[in-house]
Amino acid sequence: MLGFIGLFTALALLIYLTMRGVNLLISAPLTALIAGLTNGLAFFPQTADAEQADYLTSYMNGFTGFVGSWYLMFMAGAIFGKVMEDTGAADAVSKWIVEKIGVKYAVIAVVIAAATLTYGGVAVFIVAFSVYPMAISLFKQANFPRRFIPAALGLGSVTFTMTSAGSPEIQNWIPIEYLGTTPYAGWEVSIVVAIFMAVTGCLWLNWMVKRAVKNGEHFIERASDPISDGRALPNPFLSMIPLIVVLIISFIFHDSLGTSALIVALTAGCLAAYAVNFKYAKNVSATLGAGAMGAVIAIANTAAVVGFGGVVKVTPSFLATVDTMTSIPGSPLIGGAVAIAVIAGLTGSASGGQTIALPLLAPHYIDMGVDTDSLHRTIAIASGSLDSLPHGGYVVTTISSVCGEKHKDAYLPFGALTVIIPIVGTIIAIVLFSLGM
Repeated sequence: MLGFIGLFTALALLIYLTMRGVNLLISAPLTALIAGLTNGLAFFPQTADAEQADYLTSYMNGFTGFVGSWYLMFMAGAIFGKVMEDTGAADAVSKWIVEKIGVKYAVIAVVIAAATLTYGGVAVFIVAFSVYPMAISLFKQANFPRRFIPAALGLGSVTFTMTSAGSPEIQNWIPIEYLGTTPYAGWEVSIVVAIFMAVTGCLWLNWMVKRAVKNGEHFIERASDPISDGRALPNPFLSMIPLIVVLIISFIFHDSLGTSALIVALTAGCLAAYAVNFKYAKNVSATLGAGAMGAVIAIANTAAVVGFGGVVKVTPSFLATVDTMTSIPGSPLIGGAVAIAVIAGLTGSASGGQTIALPLLAPHYIDMGVDTDSLHRTIAIASGSLDSLPHGGYVVTTISSVCGEKHKDAYLPFGALTVIIPIVGTIIAIVLFSLGM
């Protein structure tokens, strides 16, 4: 009992401290320690019994594992965003959008940009770096509160694109290994759910932004923002070329290189940006340095949360929770969705929830004769719900590291779109599959 109390107290405390703006490099290992000690984990590997997990190793394996896997991609993404900013490409594209479709569609433009890159194969962690400069420019011109930028990025990245049929994102591919399906599993229902999430999300986000503006909120500039000095801007169509390059290269090499394709794609995007707009660049050296430093901060914050998940995953209470979740009676679709969502919430990772639960769920449900296409799509959509609680890795990266917002200001609209809407989408998928669609 103490272990369960410690586990969920640690999770609640991490969420509370994150919302209060406490540095994650402090709060994540501290709350992980609470979870570990209340579950009987040794502190040091030297004090652990044979085959006993220890806090230090578990935390650092999670932390360093994430850094080792993602650092170069984080750096390439952060530098690409800074290059788009430095060359004036982001301002040029955003200005063209405002001129052609009007400022009232600035929010939707950000959502579409994020969705396009996500469905094109750019990892969701990196999409925020790439689209943020344009988002800042659009919101500034529209005079919309900047605290809604993370919500727009999240809606485009982790709702109707990340878990939809055909998506090259890992959250849509993990079930294939365990269920023997294809990336297009359950595509008919997926289309319906994706349309629901996209339309409902855009309408809800626009409503929240308009209400905030009506209440007197507006765009507030920061010293770290790109300086608008009235400089000449490059051609907006030429400025789109780097984004197109990233999209095409990541899509072409996704199957052969996996996530490493992003390093190639983003590097090519930076070269393309300078190739077409070099004369508009201000300071190449400073831009590259700022991007690299931004990547370090972003990945450190995210890795701190991943380290928390690394400790949680080895605690006896978590293993017991997984066993309970994967043994839920009744409809396999409901049981699978609940199990995946809860485990993703505990670990702060959609892919983590899938990789932990599917080895246990898949054989059992396959033996029961469950339609694997239906199960694949339901699990994929469900994984993208509770993973977006305040402590989630993507949440921390987008809100804090990329956008520089405080959780207390930005998370409410972010959570509404990335938690509530995917939950409703999961319910719709279960109903439609149950009706034989």
